[in-house]
Amino acid sequence: MRPLARRYALALVTLTATIIGVPATARADGFVSPWAGVQFGGKLENIGDIDRGRGAFGVTAGAMGGGVVGGEFDFGYGPNALGSDTSMIDAMGNLIIGVPFGGQSGGGVRPYVSGGVGLLRSQVDSGTVFHVSSANNQFGWDIGGGVMGFFGDHFGLRGDVRFMRTFDQTIFGITNVGHLNFTRLSLGVVFR
Repeated sequence: MRPLARRYALALVTLTATIIGVPATARADGFVSPWAGVQFGGKLENIGDIDRGRGAFGVTAGAMGGGVVGGEFDFGYGPNALGSDTSMIDAMGNLIIGVPFGGQSGGGVRPYVSGGVGLLRSQVDSGTVFHVSSANNQFGWDIGGGVMGFFGDHFGLRGDVRFMRTFDQTIFGITNVGHLNFTRLSLGVVFR
């Protein structure tokens, strides 16, 4: 493993352990949200736009310590995210800040902002005669926000918009391609 990749891996493990460890005292305000969404506005800065409006799905899970500040882990998968025969996986550890209007139980609304770092993995598998397969793992960041609305103690809906971008400008071994970035809009149910 390269020294830079080793540092990224260590930072991701440390962030994940922190996020998992801190909310442990606030289990009563934990949540899990399976979602479906669309990725759009994708771009490789030095090459140009990539295919837009590609579907994605995943799950976000976290907890709010003290009701306002917490952590979450977001996992998303976008088949055909960069065009046909490609896919994108994101795994992000985020800090989340949201004020619960209506309290931490029963019906209510919680607008929030979140952001963090993690892994963006792009993969291409193409060709019928000559099979080409290549994967690229990159350290990236995301920032976003949304709202969780609860109908009772345990069930609600969550809407989220999130911008993601890589730190590195290398895609599939080609340097100075530009930062890969895209926006994801998602809607899902949320259980707490």
